[in-house]
Amino acid sequence: MGALLALMWALEVFDQATSNSLDPLGIEPRRLDSLDNVLVAPWLHYGWVHLLGNSGPFMVLGVLTYLAGLARWLVTTAASILGSGLLVWLVAPANTVTAGASGLVFGWLAYLLIRGFFTRRPGQIALSVVLLLVYGGILVGLLPTAAGVSWQGHLGGAIGGGLAAWWQHGRRRKAGQARR
Repeated sequence: MGALLALMWALEVFDQATSNSLDPLGIEPRRLDSLDNVLVAPWLHYGWVHLLGNSGPFMVLGVLTYLAGLARWLVTTAASILGSGLLVWLVAPANTVTAGASGLVFGWLAYLLIRGFFTRRPGQIALSVVLLLVYGGILVGLLPTAAGVSWQGHLGGAIGGGLAAWWQHGRRRKAGQARR
């Protein structure tokens, strides 16, 4: 996680040093030539304040998700990035460009909040409660409340993280119940 965070900071140093040359690599809705930017945009930010705002939750929620295991972290990360980026690409306003790690952050948060529901493990449920208390306030970012904030990216990331929780924990639980 530290290496990924350092990469985001290094990219922002480069972006600032080159007059924001990386900013166009964000997601431009419904432009086919921007669709591959879905994989690039989470690592880019529009300035230091944007990057700083994402850095803390990125590190904390990323590490907590990683503690579930590398494979689960990879699935959750991929689902969150794809969910976030594709929803932005499909429904964000035309002539906008979206970048930043917040969709991924929302995906990891959703995964960690929902996972305990499927596993019914007391530790994971307790973690969900603590995370809800600490990060619950950012859930307002799922709604179109602030200009210049991509609620589409946040919502898409949360959907991706929720689907990852279901895919990795809910399906197996349901399958186990069906065999009984």
